[in-house]
Amino acid sequence: MIYKNFQDLKLSALGLGAMRLPVVGGNDAEIDEAKASQMVDYAMEKGINYYDTAWGYHSGQSEIVLGKALARHPRESFYLADKFPGYDLSNMDKVEEIFEQQLKKCGVSYFDFYLFHNVCEMNIDAYLDEAYGIYSYLKKQKDNGRIRHLGFSVHGSYEVMKRFLEAYGESMEFCQIQLNYVDWSFQDAKGKVELLGEYNIPVWVMEPLRGGKLASLASEDTERLQALRPEETIPAWAFRFIQSVPGVVVTLSGMSDYQQLSENITTFEEEKPLSEIERKELLEIADGMVKKIALPCTACRYCTTHCPQELDIPGLLNLYNEHCFTQGGFIVPMALSAVSQEKQPGACIGCRSCEGVCPQQIKISEAMADFAQKLKG
Repeated sequence: MIYKNFQDLKLSALGLGAMRLPVVGGNDAEIDEAKASQMVDYAMEKGINYYDTAWGYHSGQSEIVLGKALARHPRESFYLADKFPGYDLSNMDKVEEIFEQQLKKCGVSYFDFYLFHNVCEMNIDAYLDEAYGIYSYLKKQKDNGRIRHLGFSVHGSYEVMKRFLEAYGESMEFCQIQLNYVDWSFQDAKGKVELLGEYNIPVWVMEPLRGGKLASLASEDTERLQALRPEETIPAWAFRFIQSVPGVVVTLSGMSDYQQLSENITTFEEEKPLSEIERKELLEIADGMVKKIALPCTACRYCTTHCPQELDIPGLLNLYNEHCFTQGGFIVPMALSAVSQEKQPGACIGCRSCEGVCPQQIKISEAMADFAQKLKG
């Protein structure tokens, strides 16, 4: 197992994320505890010492099951991360209540790592609102030793991330972002990594395989990569890309069965970062994957000057591309929850004034109608 230095700790470069544990009968709320415990035992045996859970994973059962599995091992042999569930605004005034429950659910007296969960457009104002006392409470728990290291995770934009860092950056010890070779450009992971570098904050990686989308590729893309590294599996390419990004400490993978866990552990037995040629090839493949689905908006903003509804068309098209590429998901609905109804995709009246000045000749009105329909669905 590869280990990375973090302050005075040595953390396994591969962490076990407990968002996609094995379940019974396809029911996400019913974790197969026996299989989950076997996976944790094997992970511990093979050197994984970082484990990540959250309040909402597996309908609230992840913390309990992971806590039981880890309790079979000495407390000093692993590092446990949990998060404050700010993805739900109704939780904002319950930080103390939730934190205490999380410790009980996990069966521990402290968390090694604790995060502001999912900083995004929807919750950034609430996270920064001192009336809720979230930051002050968590900072107090850190001072008391019940949180050893405090950080945050981000699914929001670069601008949202910057606002959070401007407020709390001096107290943040690590940051967890969605990072993979598709999102390097598509979600500006590159810009986020650079921003964290300005604050000297190390990077934790989530969604290295983008929810499994990068576990297999089209045959022609697979052949391109196999020509460069015949021995490397397709999922391993995603991890090798991350190993090539400076500042990354822990890569979290939500492994749902023993085989995935075993294969990922094998990949992390040795560090094999990509060469410049290999990296260029992989990013070209990513660009091709996105272009097959995404609209080619360049954010020139000619369209906005002709929109009678004054919609942020480039911003909406960016979200539309994300929603189409991911085939749904939670990121876009959360981002749009911070947008007033009169500025949503459904507010487009289909006048096509924007299309007359679009250099890319995008059928914007059709995209907005489809976007609105997808959101309803």
